[in-house]
Amino acid sequence: MNSSNIWNPQNLQYCFDFVGGSCPRAIRSLASFSAMYMTMLGATLFTMGGNLVVIISIAHFKQLHSPTNFLILSLATTDFLLGLLVMPYSMVRSIYSCWYFGEWFCKLHTCCDIMLCTTSIFHLCFISVDRYYAVCEPLHYVTKITIPVIEVFLLISWVIPCIFAFGMVLSELNTNGIQDYVDSISCIGFCSLIFNKLWGVLASLIAFFIPGTVMVGIYVHIFTVAKKQARKIDKVPTVSLSVCATKKVSVKKERKAAKTLSVVMGVFILCWLPFFIITIMDPFLNFSTPEDLYNAFVWLGYFNSTFNPIIYGLFYPWFRKAFKIIFTGKIFSPDSSSLNLFTKT
Repeated sequence: MNSSNIWNPQNLQYCFDFVGGSCPRAIRSLASFSAMYMTMLGATLFTMGGNLVVIISIAHFKQLHSPTNFLILSLATTDFLLGLLVMPYSMVRSIYSCWYFGEWFCKLHTCCDIMLCTTSIFHLCFISVDRYYAVCEPLHYVTKITIPVIEVFLLISWVIPCIFAFGMVLSELNTNGIQDYVDSISCIGFCSLIFNKLWGVLASLIAFFIPGTVMVGIYVHIFTVAKKQARKIDKVPTVSLSVCATKKVSVKKERKAAKTLSVVMGVFILCWLPFFIITIMDPFLNFSTPEDLYNAFVWLGYFNSTFNPIIYGLFYPWFRKAFKIIFTGKIFSPDSSSLNLFTKT
């Protein structure tokens, strides 16, 4: 095929040539196409690769078999599945404004998209609960955060988003009262989730604002407690060099923990807040949000799953050591699963 003809706008008008009622296809310059393709493909590959390394690390190394890390393992599995099952198809739809994979798969993809994104957010919320007990009630942490408790967290994180996503999409509750509008914009090659006013608000509350508010509230409390602990440690009289060194290490750890929590909150809010604000506002604005802007916010939300392995993996020294062992091939050596990951590298 002659490449000079590929970018001729006359050849890019419809999703399906010679098919009546086909959706119009996005016309983009080569520079725009290349930038979108490289950004989305890079995010997809990094989401799968980064989360896969986290999954292998926790599953393989025995020292990482803890209640907290089982939560992170499940989060990484969720984000990996998002990168594998959702993001590649969303990439094609976002770039071309066309859906080439059939009506049935459109509904399945939409269900998986909502379910996995919501599941990821629920995991982040429960990880904040885990961190609350670890920092604010360390003496009760072992008795409060047990394997059965983690199992309940995981059950809630998977079952509720699954029921919510598949129930809403398959019942078409989100289009009640706006069916005429949906019919007016539907065409062959169309696959987009449209919310009425009620479900735009309800879906945003369930998937983001309720778990997000809990998460941010907990992290703000943890941040406050960490600062108080650091000040108390700093005020302890120094009677020896060893005590002084211990104080410095404790204060450093508290400040690092507070910094990590700030990054967690900042990334989470930055990635997801714009999408859910536009989800609520769009029905009240007569669905006037430009398609490219909506897709940009969708992908900004996806990026949270791209950043999660960095935040919850690379911020911890033992994970960095596990990554190093995997990438250097030492994971294939005998008894590598029993290696000590908590010594200084």
